[in-house]
Amino acid sequence: MALLRFTRVCKRFRGHDAVKDVSFEVQQAEKVTIIGPSGSGKTTLLRLAIGLERPDSGSIDVDDHRLGLDGSKPLPPRGVMGLVFQSFNLFPHMKVLRNLTLAPMSVLRLSEEVAVARARDLLNRVGLSAFENRYPGQLSGGQQQRVAIARALAMEPKIILFDEVTAALDPELITEVLAVMHDLALETDMAMLIVTHEMRFARGISDEVLVMDNHQIIERGKPDMIFSSPKEIRTQLFLRSVLETKAI
Repeated sequence: MALLRFTRVCKRFRGHDAVKDVSFEVQQAEKVTIIGPSGSGKTTLLRLAIGLERPDSGSIDVDDHRLGLDGSKPLPPRGVMGLVFQSFNLFPHMKVLRNLTLAPMSVLRLSEEVAVARARDLLNRVGLSAFENRYPGQLSGGQQQRVAIARALAMEPKIILFDEVTAALDPELITEVLAVMHDLALETDMAMLIVTHEMRFARGISDEVLVMDNHQIIERGKPDMIFSSPKEIRTQLFLRSVLETKAI
């Protein structure tokens, strides 16, 4: 069963295409990555999926709830979907533990005891048990991003979206965040939709890879096919450019 389904979705900003006629699905427990050059529409897809943007045409279904043009369900159902941003978006005036317990207590109505226990378990999972009483500003970028991942997981979503979560990090901090995501992909049955420029990571954890260019999906397939023998010339050129840059 598809947890997320895009059907011929289009989105325009100020008369310019951001997403053109995009259709794809993410099944339960499936890990799907989206790759492609900057400006090709990848982040807009995630914003549409989470309800931060509305499509101009087409439809989006999240766990059998329609988010399309009719407006019947403007946002995904609570607890179905989580999103981890590039820029952490932690509450700077709250300690780490409070960042993780606020939404479960206020939205899911969990008791403080249950929310704290869940938060501590997640901080242990991302390797930050000793940091629950620190403020975000006292953490490195990699640590803040791991807290952001734990915060999204605290809502126990069925599908979690990652928007280039390593893009704002120094190179030496990228590995620790990718390690957390890699473990999540291998150890949980949570569906994942990941926008990334980390090609080795995408190849290692994906069930399917979508390639975007010029605001549309130009190729899709299993990771071995996409990374070893892509059919589209544009995919070949993009991968060659990315891999050569990583090698420098």
